[in-house]
Amino acid sequence: MKNLIITLFLVCFYSVINPISAQEVSNNPIHDRAENQLSNTDTIPDYRSKTNKLILSGIVYQSDGVTPAKDVILYIEQPDEDGDFDLRRTGDERYVFHRSWVKTDADGKYTFYTFVPGNDRRYNQLQQIFPLIKAPSKEAYELQSFIFNDDPLLTKRCRKRLTKSEQTDRILTTKEENGTLVANKDIVLTDYTEPNI
Repeated sequence: MKNLIITLFLVCFYSVINPISAQEVSNNPIHDRAENQLSNTDTIPDYRSKTNKLILSGIVYQSDGVTPAKDVILYIEQPDEDGDFDLRRTGDERYVFHRSWVKTDADGKYTFYTFVPGNDRRYNQLQQIFPLIKAPSKEAYELQSFIFNDDPLLTKRCRKRLTKSEQTDRILTTKEENGTLVANKDIVLTDYTEPNI
């Protein structure tokens, strides 16, 4: 009898938890904007009022690293210039205000008009942009956050760790053009058979 009660409890618990996790996946922010509204260029909210404006562009390639990948959705979200996430609410949904979506063109190209995020010095956090990516008929997955070469918190020790773990391609190097910072970030799709998020 005791085993029956435990089994019944576990079944009820699983049936309650499973729909919640499915709901969280369907509420993935990459799906918050209709795909037919996307182009290969987008501007993050508050772009014009920011001091360190950034044009982030690049090409998304198929997993072979050569063939441009068209119609790939790339989503970014980031903290503000103080390193804080500006969280907003629509109904019951919470979201990061500084976010943006693009869909690559036939040549795999994309461009974001954004800004350099700040460090959250309370938690010793690097300046980071957090991307998600979704190729047509594939599941969305997270990319490693983009970090900045001239970030004062990106120490020699951090760089050594990134080199050791082969993650130096996450580092964005910016240059100034006409008063705006510009960075290039090419992305190679991976062949995931299961969703990462």
